[in-house]
Parts: sequence; C-alpha cells; structure tokens
Amino acid sequence: MTYILQQFFQLVKLLNSETGTQQIAWGMALGFILGMTPAFSLQTILVFLILLFFRVQMGAAFVAAFFFKFVAFLLDPVFHGVGSFVLEIQALKPLYTLLYNMPIVPWTRFYNSIVMGSGVLSILLTPVIFAVTLIAVQKYRKSVYERFKNTRFFKALKATSFYKWYVKYNEYS
Repeated sequence: MTYILQQFFQLVKLLNSETGTQQIAWGMALGFILGMTPAFSLQTILVFLILLFFRVQMGAAFVAAFFFKFVAFLLDPVFHGVGSFVLEIQALKPLYTLLYNMPIVPWTRFYNSIVMGSGVLSILLTPVIFAVTLIAVQKYRKSVYERFKNTRFFKALKATSFYKWYVKYNEYS
C-alpha cells in the first residue's frame, strides 16, 4: 500500500512539474496494457521490462493498471467476442499451430479467447490512450493547474497539516 501511495504522490508531483508529459502518457498507455491483459502472463513480463528499461513514469503505469483492471472485468464479454473472432480465422490456423508448438510462446496463453481479445484490443487502443493522455496532461498544465494555484481553496489546502506532511514526504523521497 505504501508503494502505491508513493507512486500516486510521484504522479501528482510529475503532473505539476514542467517536464515529463510523454513519460506520463507512455506510463498511462503501458498501464492500460497491464490493466487490460491478464496478470501473470508473458505479456505482463514484457510490459514490465519495457517499464524498467525505458524512461516511463511508473506511477502513471501502476495507477492506470489499477484503474483499467476493474474496467477489464466489465469488458470480458467483449474480449471473448473479439478473441473468438481472431482465433477462428481459418487462414491463421497454421500460424496458431506453429506458435503453440514453440517453446515459450504458449506461456502467452494466446489460445484463450479472452486473452487474445484483450491483447488485440489493448494493442489497438494503446496509441489512442497515449494521444488522449498526452493532450490531457498538456491541457491540465496550461489551464487547470494554473487556475487552481490561485484559488482560495488551494491556499487553504497549503495551510493544512496534510499538505505539510505531503511536502515533508517529498523531501525524504
């Protein structure tokens, strides 16, 4: 729980900083993939490796994965329909047989209709999530945060002990 709070605070801090719009957008996009695909599969390991090796905001990825994991349960019937459609394409049957007989590829569980559907939809929607997040973060920084800093509520919030705890927490991390 502490790690999630730490990532959330880092995300808020990064949202309000001057740099990192693309890192946030890529973090949200990769978190979208993590949230939509089933846990403990080869796909999630690949996304975690991308998170570790590239300059991506992990807080954004984990917050997005947490949110989209709940959405994914609601979309399971859609994933099943898309996955069944893709798996039943007759022209791809030899490819599926070849992939299934390879040493590591079956760990992706591509033969499951929900896994296939969630994988296909998450890969197709990732550029959209990236673009929407990038635009939203840029608009947030230009309009919302600048207005919010000058409100009485924000000034009152800065006087609270929670805000002082937040500032002290950021000094130590």
